Amino acid sequence: MSFNPLEEKGTPIEKQYRDWRNLNPIPYDKTTVHPYTRARIILMNGIETEAAIFLHQFNRHCDDMEVKKVIAESRRIEQQQQKAVNYQIPADETLLEVTIGYEQVAVDLTAWLAQNEKDENVKQALDFALLEDFDHLYRYADLMDLECGIKAERVVQEYTEITPGRPTAAHHRHPQDEIRKHINKDDADIQTKLNILTIVAGEQQTMNFYMNNGNRHGSNLGRGLYMEIGQVEEQHVSHYESLNDPNMSWYEMLLMHEYTECWLYYSMYKEEVDEVLKKLWEQHLYMEIGHLNHAVKLLKEKEGKEAKDMLPKALPSIFKFQSNKEYIRKILEEQIHLTTQDQGYVSVKDLDENSRFRTFNKKVNNIWVPSNEVIKDYIFRNGMDYRFELEGENPIKELQDRTTVIETLAIK
Repeated sequence: MSFNPLEEKGTPIEKQYRDWRNLNPIPYDKTTVHPYTRARIILMNGIETEAAIFLHQFNRHCDDMEVKKVIAESRRIEQQQQKAVNYQIPADETLLEVTIGYEQVAVDLTAWLAQNEKDENVKQALDFALLEDFDHLYRYADLMDLECGIKAERVVQEYTEITPGRPTAAHHRHPQDEIRKHINKDDADIQTKLNILTIVAGEQQTMNFYMNNGNRHGSNLGRGLYMEIGQVEEQHVSHYESLNDPNMSWYEMLLMHEYTECWLYYSMYKEEVDEVLKKLWEQHLYMEIGHLNHAVKLLKEKEGKEAKDMLPKALPSIFKFQSNKEYIRKILEEQIHLTTQDQGYVSVKDLDENSRFRTFNKKVNNIWVPSNEVIKDYIFRNGMDYRFELEGENPIKELQDRTTVIETLAIK
């Protein structure tokens, strides 16, 4: 049966506030939690963080006291929701174990969105960054086994492979080349709008996580890896956020944020295997429907626009965390040598030594590249790198040798 949040009453705002005990749950057991339950928690933490940040920005750009009061209430609820979600992660799950979860989210979230995207420009943006998050997973996995003796396969299980992607050293591009062509808000498909808002929130959460936690790692090598990959995550946020149409009004953006949360919470509820989390996703879904109702009302009152003219009669197909091994290998074979130039994509093989990409890449990779050093150290101690390849050898011939660090693939 189709589900249309516009036809649901939802939970009234005044009934959404929770006490501290209800916001401080018993965390999951890291030894038994399903990888995609962890993934759903990480993603929805990012979605709620984006909701709070967006509503703060709306508040700073709004001179209507009544509107400010309305969004202040929903913003406080979003903050409570974020705490209820984020506090599901247990304290005994180490920084690196959580990081592996973050990168599994990035890989399987991006792969699903790309396979369910109609706009070729948006799909290309997703496919491009997918290969970079895939490589990040490999670098962190080797670091975790190198320093902690923990195999990342215990975290991702059989759902996501761990093998090199586009080498992280090749991700460092000039900031001007991170900006993509944006969609048109009036004719873009609803799935495209949902995909963009979702990936922006997800990548932003990863950027913030590395930005605030990378310096807590115990070794200088690990701190360097978080620093380096954290910069790539900033690039990814710039890359994805530029896809959104900047001509949307604040009230249109508010509507789309709330609708996206309804879509995702409904998806989480339908897919969740943990009964405790399933109830939480359902609770938050009806809270978000309450927020959506306020957004619908404000859009009508302030701009004379009907939400039904912007949104479909039912939610699109639900989002699913699922294994994407075959798809990722396909994109790896097709696009590993790509980089960005202006608003498009080019093979680095076609760029001369004075190109903006090569000049910038050499500058930041001048002396010490943590992402390469992690693999060098692992090979030195173990004879070969750590991988978790479930579908055979890496599809890229140059990346099949596990005793050599490929530092310049996609830069030659």
